Amino acid sequence: MKVVVDQIRCVGAGQCVLVAPEVFDQRDEDGIVVLLRENPPEELHAQAKEAAQLCPALAIEVDG
Repeated sequence: MKVVVDQIRCVGAGQCVLVAPEVFDQRDEDGIVVLLRENPPEELHAQAKEAAQLCPALAIEVDG
């Protein structure tokens, strides 16, 4: 699985961090998403997919 984030589209809602804190974080200054694991281990795939679905800005793409 590969995770890609679009920091330009991100609105800083933080849903991704709440659902998958081992995969996503937010910048302190503006809350924009920071990708911690581009290729998360299998045990985090479900959380990464859920984060992509919950993102209000559609700023997360999951392949695989």
